[in-house]
Amino acid sequence: MLAALARYYDQLLETHPEKVARPGWCARKVKFVIQLSSEGSVYSIVRDSEKNGLERVVPEQVKRSSGVSANFLCDNSSYLLGIDAKGKPERSEKCFAAARELHCDILRETDSVCARALRLFFETWDVASAREHPAVVAAGDELLTGGNIVFVVTHGGSSESALDDGEIVEAWDKRSAHSDSDDSPVMRCLVTGEKGPIARLHPIIQGVYGAQSSGASLVGFNSRAFESYGHEEEQGRNAPVSIRAARAYSTALNYLLKDRNHHTRLGDTTLVYWAERSDDENSELFGIALGDLGGEGASNVELTEKSLHETLQSVAEGKHRARPELDTTFYVAGLAPNAARLSVRFFFKDNFGDILENIAQHYRRIAIAHHPQDREYLTPYQLLHSLENPNAKKPTVMSVLSEPLMRAILFNARYPEAAYMQALQRTFSSQDNEDKRTKKVSRARVALIKACLLRNYGYDEEEVTVDLNEGRSSTAYALGRTFALLEQIQETANKSSNISGRYFNSACATPGVAFPALLRLTSAHLQKIGRDNPGLAHYFRTQLAGMIKEDRVSAFPKRLSSAEQGNFLLGYWHQQQKRYEKKEKVGSDSSDQVQSDQPSDV
Repeated sequence: MLAALARYYDQLLETHPEKVARPGWCARKVKFVIQLSSEGSVYSIVRDSEKNGLERVVPEQVKRSSGVSANFLCDNSSYLLGIDAKGKPERSEKCFAAARELHCDILRETDSVCARALRLFFETWDVASAREHPAVVAAGDELLTGGNIVFVVTHGGSSESALDDGEIVEAWDKRSAHSDSDDSPVMRCLVTGEKGPIARLHPIIQGVYGAQSSGASLVGFNSRAFESYGHEEEQGRNAPVSIRAARAYSTALNYLLKDRNHHTRLGDTTLVYWAERSDDENSELFGIALGDLGGEGASNVELTEKSLHETLQSVAEGKHRARPELDTTFYVAGLAPNAARLSVRFFFKDNFGDILENIAQHYRRIAIAHHPQDREYLTPYQLLHSLENPNAKKPTVMSVLSEPLMRAILFNARYPEAAYMQALQRTFSSQDNEDKRTKKVSRARVALIKACLLRNYGYDEEEVTVDLNEGRSSTAYALGRTFALLEQIQETANKSSNISGRYFNSACATPGVAFPALLRLTSAHLQKIGRDNPGLAHYFRTQLAGMIKEDRVSAFPKRLSSAEQGNFLLGYWHQQQKRYEKKEKVGSDSSDQVQSDQPSDV
């Protein structure tokens, strides 16, 4: 993965040099600007108009854990002014002294106006009286809270940022190229395969959902248990990556995590993805294929549905193969927080055209009858979310199943068996709850069950269908349809039904125990309906007789296997969805037949 990210960094430098920092530089939010005169005196400190600061490309910053380490041209008030709000003036003085030494050393042989002004500033700035300086007082207390600060020098009636001064930039590039190599051992890089100076500490990664806001490490060693023999307390030397490769992969990954077309979320996992060619177009297409357009709201949902339908249609018709830019390697990585570090949940790569075809097959497998008001496509997030306990404080299933589910979708592999069993168990342990908007039998769980029956259990698409299959002879499927009909009969007789809460689990697992009792109850319900509407009662009896006729249910099984329980749920769902369709009148007395107009939950 690191090698692919390092190559992607070189790709970005070639195709989008304005989007990533060149080697030795990084992107940071800047809150304040110190305005200097050409003589190095401070005449104002300006707050940026953006709430969190304006992003600027600045010299590569050090990774601080403890101690004093200064950054060049961009740092906080402790280092650039010698003051802060921490109440430790002695440490602030040490910080400023370190920054002064760094800047004077780098700019010693640089003679531009900005460079001279910076040297004069660090040589003349009085830390002892800094708090009383008019510019500091005018900037307010927020200046001391830790935001990044940069320099602007005014001369000849114009202002120039020190970050844009050509001579200063050149001086930093020279320093950056040799700053770490002098103290770093030369080893063979695991990423490039070439010998070079090895990075002791790797740059931080920002933007992973749930990770520390200040960033987290992808590579790091903080315990003897993780270190190799002979490399105790040597940090990155345990996994030698060159300084250049470490900066390359971290810059590329931070770019992916900032650009909305290159990442999305799957529970607590952050997905990042990119392509070797036509990266922007293919990454946007991949996001659409996952049902994500980077936003919320009805307009985006409608646009996603339309775009996803068009994409899957082109895949089905083979049109995407005519686009040569899809014949390229595509990468998908799943990252999750782990204290101050990141865990790599998965890393996949394959031909992008093949990935699109596999995604299309997945959507065909999970396609199932649904209410017209529901969304056409179920996203991977919705499938995993349906397996979570709604009363849990934080998701647990997504952490375990995100990797195997994505593998199944992207590579047309078997679905995780744990997902199938969890769909069954979550159905058995749930109840309809209007306040929480949860359903005992939900579309997402049944859709996942259907996909597993097709891919894992070898059922044919002509047997396990999208809509109701009235000609199917499966006993479990017929029993599921029967239970839905019994529920409808009770609702018609009593204006409500409670058999789902009382009998559904036993009917699905041990129909031989549940159905004799259910049929006795149904006989009483049909007699009640027949007193007011004989035609409707006759219609229900005919439907019931057809579902449990001899060639389908010769006897009620004592128990159903897990695969049969999935077929039971599928039959139940199909029969329920049949009630949403507009039915023709069965007879002159059938107009009172119950019609449900409430949309199902996901």
